[in-house]
Amino acid sequence: MRSFTTSEQWLDRAERTIPLGTQTFSKSRTQFPRGISPYFITRGEGARVWDADGNEYVDFINSQCSVTLGYNDPDVTAAVKAQLEDGVIFSLPHPIEMEVAERIVEMVPCAEKVRFGKNGSDATAGAIRIARAFTGRDRVAVCGYHGWQDWYIGSTARNRGVPQATRELTSTFAFNDPDSLKAVLDAHPGEFAAVIMEPMNVTTPTPEFLGAVKELAHAHGALLVFDETITGFRFANGGAQEMFGVIPDLATFGKGLANGYPVSAVTGRADVMKLMEEVFFSFTFGGETLSLAAAKATLDKLRGGPVLANMRRTGEGAMAGIEALITQHDLAHMLSVSGDATWSFLNFKDTANYTLWELKTLYMQEIFERGVLAYGTQNISAAHGPGEIAALLSAYDAAFAALAEADSNRTLAQMLRCKPLEPLFRVR
Repeated sequence: MRSFTTSEQWLDRAERTIPLGTQTFSKSRTQFPRGISPYFITRGEGARVWDADGNEYVDFINSQCSVTLGYNDPDVTAAVKAQLEDGVIFSLPHPIEMEVAERIVEMVPCAEKVRFGKNGSDATAGAIRIARAFTGRDRVAVCGYHGWQDWYIGSTARNRGVPQATRELTSTFAFNDPDSLKAVLDAHPGEFAAVIMEPMNVTTPTPEFLGAVKELAHAHGALLVFDETITGFRFANGGAQEMFGVIPDLATFGKGLANGYPVSAVTGRADVMKLMEEVFFSFTFGGETLSLAAAKATLDKLRGGPVLANMRRTGEGAMAGIEALITQHDLAHMLSVSGDATWSFLNFKDTANYTLWELKTLYMQEIFERGVLAYGTQNISAAHGPGEIAALLSAYDAAFAALAEADSNRTLAQMLRCKPLEPLFRVR
C-alpha cells in the first residue's frame, strides 16, 4: 500500500500559510481525499510524475490540460534555456512577442490581432471588456467555465465577494440548447455585449448548435467569443473553431499554448481587437519572454508534425478501452465516457446505494494505488503512448471491479480508506 506521509505532512505545513495549501482550487484537498491521495508533486518527465513520497504515476491530469507535449519536453526546455541567457523581461518589448503573435494569426481562423495575458481568466476577462467597449453594452451570456473573475464567477455557486450588481449582468444558457440562449437574449433585448462559451467540453456539440449560437448572438448585436483555453492547440492546431468550422468574433487561449508555461491570449477580429489600444488590458509580465519562448517552441512543434493527430489516436484508444471496461463490468448504470478523444471525461452517476461522490472516491483510491493520477478526466499529452494507455486501462479495470463489488454488495464504506468526497462547485 502506498504511503502519503510526506504529502500529508507538507499539506499541514502549507495550510499554515496558504489557504487550502495550494494556489489552485482543483489541486486542493477538496478534490483529493486525505488518506489515499498525494498532495505534492516534485518532478515530471514525459507522461509521468513523482510525488513527495517518491510514488510514480502516469499522469492523466496533465496540470489541468496545460501540458500538451509532455513534462519537460526537450524542445520547449531548450528554447526556454536559450532565452534565459538573454533575459526574462525588459523595459521595452522583445521581438518574441510579435513572433508568437504571428504564429497564432497563421494558425487560428479568427485571429487577426493578438494580446497576451498570463492565465485563461486574464484572457476571458479581456475579451469581455473589449466586447463591452465595442458594443456599448453590459450583459454577457455564458456557457461553460471561464475563470475566477467577478464577471463570470458571480454567476456560479462560488460567488462570495462578488457584488450583486455584477452578478446580475451575467446569464447562463445550456449547451446544445439554442432555445435556452434565445430566451436569455430575448429577456433583455439590445443589452448583451457578448455570448461566450466553451465550444466543447463534456458533450460534443450537435452539428447545428455552434452555428445557431453565432446566428443568435449576431442577430441580437452581440459578439461571439469562444473560450478555447483548453480546446485551443489541443483539438486542432486552429482549435475547436477549426475542428467544427464555426468562426467566432473573438477567442481566448491558454493552457496548451506553451506546454504549461504561464501565458494566455486574446485574439480575434482586427476591428474589435483595435480597442485594445484604448481598453486597459496591461500586465508587467504580459511580455515575459520565457513563457513566450515556450509558446513559440510549442506552436512550432504542433505545426511541424502530426502531434495532435497522434494525441487523438491515443485518446481514441483510451476511450474505446474505457467503454469496453464499463460494459465488461456491467457499470453503465453508474459510469459513462464522453468528450473529445484528447480531453475525455469519465462521468459518474448516483446509484440506488451510493452517491456519485462516494463512487468517485473509491475509483480515485484504486487508481492512485495503481500508479495512475486522474480524477475523472483523461487529458492526453503527446507523451502518452501504448504503455501509458495500458497502465490506465489496467488501473481502471481494477477500479471498476471494486466499484461493481461495492455497489452490488453494499460494501463501499468498508472498502474506502478515507472519508468520501463531498458535493462541490462544479465548473462543467
